[in-house]
Amino acid sequence: MTVPSPEPRCVLYDDARERIAEGDLLLFRRRGLISIAGRGVHSHAAKAAWWDGDLFCVEIREWYGGRAVTLSSQVHRYPGRIDVFETNPDGRWPGYDRAGAARFMRRLAGCDYGWWNLTAAALVHLPWLRLVVRANVNDRNFNRRPPFCSQAVAMAERIGGRVDPVPQLADRLTEPADLARSPFYRYRFTLSHP
Repeated sequence: MTVPSPEPRCVLYDDARERIAEGDLLLFRRRGLISIAGRGVHSHAAKAAWWDGDLFCVEIREWYGGRAVTLSSQVHRYPGRIDVFETNPDGRWPGYDRAGAARFMRRLAGCDYGWWNLTAAALVHLPWLRLVVRANVNDRNFNRRPPFCSQAVAMAERIGGRVDPVPQLADRLTEPADLARSPFYRYRFTLSHP
């Protein structure tokens, strides 16, 4: 069953830009295999990062790997499909290190895309496999292979930010829909351009 996501509240990028904080979660709406398997509407996860007054989208993107691109370029490319989620709403996790999480994501720039880990995460959705394999909840079962998008975000929060956004699921099985459902994030708005 698909978990309903908030109805998009579109805001122009120029009006929203200053309201986006370092380390906020960016989830991309797109109907596809990842969003369908994850029982949600999001197929990609990234984080916002500020550098010298410029706002970037820091991500692990298929076909590109780890990279940092201006958020405005992504809004132009995907208008009305990038949801901004506030990270650590109301400061409920006082030990959270927002700068540390963003720094962890920036340091993934240049890494390969985690096709192997994505495939392994996808396999647990196969009906016959779900009967015999339990979802791994242990983040200590870390592998050295490159991460995929939502795995990278979960790792950045847990390792760099010191808060596990989906504590009952290993980072390498975390999907964009899992992040959208986490109480560690709160939907704010969807970015659009004129």
